Amino acid sequence: MNAATKLFTAMQANPRDWRIEQMQTVAGQYGLTWKHEWTSHCYFKRVDGAALSVPAHRPIKPVYVRQFVKMIKGE
Repeated sequence: MNAATKLFTAMQANPRDWRIEQMQTVAGQYGLTWKHEWTSHCYFKRVDGAALSVPAHRPIKPVYVRQFVKMIKGE
């Protein structure tokens, strides 16, 4: 089990106190592209076109982490 998989498992169990860099690591492992250039939000996008905008402030609110997990699972 690699680091990104461990992070994703931990995100599923506890959606609190995550950083945008950790979400970007998980996104790369699961085939999502992300864009975060000089803005206050990071944009994650799936191959099928589904997108999610996450405020890059720390800590990230649990609602965004839950949406991110659902996006990776394909829900």
